[in-house]
Amino acid sequence: MYNDCAFVLGDRQMLMTSGRVLFALLFIFSGASKFFDIGSTAAIIEAKVGIPEFAAAYASQIEGSLGMTVFRLLAFTAASVEVICGLMIAFNLAPRFFAAILVLFVAVTTFYVHDFWNQSGGSERLENIVHVMKNISIIGALLMIIGYRSVSTVTPEPIYHDRVAL
Repeated sequence: MYNDCAFVLGDRQMLMTSGRVLFALLFIFSGASKFFDIGSTAAIIEAKVGIPEFAAAYASQIEGSLGMTVFRLLAFTAASVEVICGLMIAFNLAPRFFAAILVLFVAVTTFYVHDFWNQSGGSERLENIVHVMKNISIIGALLMIIGYRSVSTVTPEPIYHDRVAL
């Protein structure tokens, strides 16, 4: 019977690892695609986020020192966060910490990019509602990664009924 229990725990660990890697592929692929099309990602950020007036002076300083727009820098940052956090979760290196970073990232991205509440009816609004629901599900999966604790694999001592205490 114990051998069956060890087999199930081994399968559970394999399933958790496979699920974590497959889930992380979403972020790795998304971040890599942003790297390959930084200009488009920067344009989306510029259209959706913008720079507040109080930060315009700082933004121009950043642009001057880096030689790129703030929106391009944000696009590189977004792509980096997705790839790095995805890889760390896939390789099980501080997955709870990096999942927490992704919770914040996905929440902020959902709020700014998929703002269906600011759109009138139509297919674009419906598409953004679907994206919001998808992102809520992703946040739920990230919260499961944060809350996951590995199962202790301590072997139980066998009970011997045939021994008599002296």
